[in-house]
Amino acid sequence: MEFVQYLGEENVVRFLLLFTRMSGLVAFFPFFNHMRIPVEIKTAVVLFLTIFLFPYATVAPFELGLVQLVFAVMMELFLGLMAGLLVYLIFAILELAGQQISFVMGFTMANVVDPQTGISVPLMSQLLTLLALTLFLAFDGHHLMLLFYHHSLGELPLGAFYPTLDMWEYISKGVMGMFLFGFILSFPVKAVSLLSDLIFGMLMKTMPQFNLLVVGFPIKIMLAYVVMIAVLSSIMVVFRREIINVLETIPLIFY
Repeated sequence: MEFVQYLGEENVVRFLLLFTRMSGLVAFFPFFNHMRIPVEIKTAVVLFLTIFLFPYATVAPFELGLVQLVFAVMMELFLGLMAGLLVYLIFAILELAGQQISFVMGFTMANVVDPQTGISVPLMSQLLTLLALTLFLAFDGHHLMLLFYHHSLGELPLGAFYPTLDMWEYISKGVMGMFLFGFILSFPVKAVSLLSDLIFGMLMKTMPQFNLLVVGFPIKIMLAYVVMIAVLSSIMVVFRREIINVLETIPLIFY
């Protein structure tokens, strides 16, 4: 009989909206939305989180109807989409930096399939993204996401989310900053590549028999790898600082 009491209209709506909000976590957030994780496992995780957090969830007062319920479900999914987009922008910075590094190293055609998104990305982008994901798990970034969703239940009742102007402004600034930071992170390799091109150009003027294809390209790749090894720790420090900054800023924007 106690179980039947939980099947009331209010509890069913609360469970549905909470399940939808938790679905946004595994659908849009890095690591949780990895394509290598089976759908059955993702669904089980969402169901477990929904059952575990059900006592902490509250529903915003709204007129219960089909249109209002569908709109509330869409807004809960949109919450996960917007929050996941802000986190993914930091990973996109590394992907953009890796694309520029691959271009100057001559690895543009050396693409690999990203296991997280299922699309082809340059080799250096894949390297930086996997290192960033490993660092993200090392400082418990996935736990910070779970805490964000847990705290959102107390600060933002189910069905009460609505995108604000401040949120759109923050996302637009994040997109613009993505291109700026991507250029900054790839600048050491691009600067060394430009310097090597100038040196090779002067060598070809003074020694026409100098074969750029045979000698120049391997030297450029070697110099790029040396610079990458030298600045890789700094790139990861910047990534960690920015991802923590985003995770700390998201509650201020969404609540």
